[in-house]
Amino acid sequence: MHIGPHLLNNNLIVAPMAGVTDRPFRQLCKRLGAGMAVSEMVTSKPQLWHTPKSARRLDHRGEADPIAVQIAGADPQLMAQAAKHNVDQGAQIIDINMGCPAKKVCNVAAGSALLKNEELVRRILDAVVAAVDVPVTLKMRTGWDQQHRNGVQVARIAQSAGVRALAVHGRTRACGFAGDAEYATVAEIKSQVSIPVIANGDIASPEKAKRVFEQTHADAIMIGRAAQGKPWIFRDIAHYLATGQTPAPPLVSEAYRVLVDHLDELHAFYGDEAGVRIARKHISWYTKELAGSVAFRQNMNRLESAREQVAAVNGFFARLAQRSERLSYGEEELAA
Repeated sequence: MHIGPHLLNNNLIVAPMAGVTDRPFRQLCKRLGAGMAVSEMVTSKPQLWHTPKSARRLDHRGEADPIAVQIAGADPQLMAQAAKHNVDQGAQIIDINMGCPAKKVCNVAAGSALLKNEELVRRILDAVVAAVDVPVTLKMRTGWDQQHRNGVQVARIAQSAGVRALAVHGRTRACGFAGDAEYATVAEIKSQVSIPVIANGDIASPEKAKRVFEQTHADAIMIGRAAQGKPWIFRDIAHYLATGQTPAPPLVSEAYRVLVDHLDELHAFYGDEAGVRIARKHISWYTKELAGSVAFRQNMNRLESAREQVAAVNGFFARLAQRSERLSYGEEELAA
């Protein structure tokens, strides 16, 4: 699959997730089979570009190409400026957020709130595409609410503006993350535009990935929450799509090795204090299915240093070392 001049290794993409898809997570998912990973959302407000948080979000050192950065905002000129700024910092693809349903985003008329104003959508897309010489992509939802599924109209606007690919989450803005994602609208959008369409929402297993491809005829799929604590899902989906054989879930010992490497990268990237705090949620995701994990997580969340955190993880998995357990993919509803 191509996005502009960029040929992806495959058609499995990591969804942008605030507080999750930092550089260590993006690199990890790419190593474990993702063809592309999109950064955490970066604000279009210039006064916030130079904060420590923004600086980390703009740090792409050592990251495998293509480097895709998502920007968010509601002012066409500020969005254009943000796109240029991020390209100057190394972005090779600019992704525009019109999919986030979070209140703090929608309350400033950004994210999926933009879907309610198609003329503003057009102005933002025109401004951003004109501002940069790299491909611009759009992440969107199927519409504003169940009565206003205007995803097809927005997709056509995007294609006319020069957007090079669309990621469509199979829910409306009003749905938030509730209920099941629906793929009929994604399929309709795919049938109405010639640019690549990426299906997103509730893709939590290799089998579900195949069904979504079949239902939507999408060019790629995008996975978010199902990769939290299971970044090898990309490798397993790729194997299933290529062979038709369901791969054996990873052994607990493999999850341990991946987690320890991830912790090292988080501690190095954020420093000891912030790294420990941010690592807690990842440790919880990796271990939530394992025996004894409730007490372990409760204790781990009280630890304050990287040394103590790593020691606790080592001790927890050492107690499981004699088991030959494998993890599993649940069919629980997951959203990205």
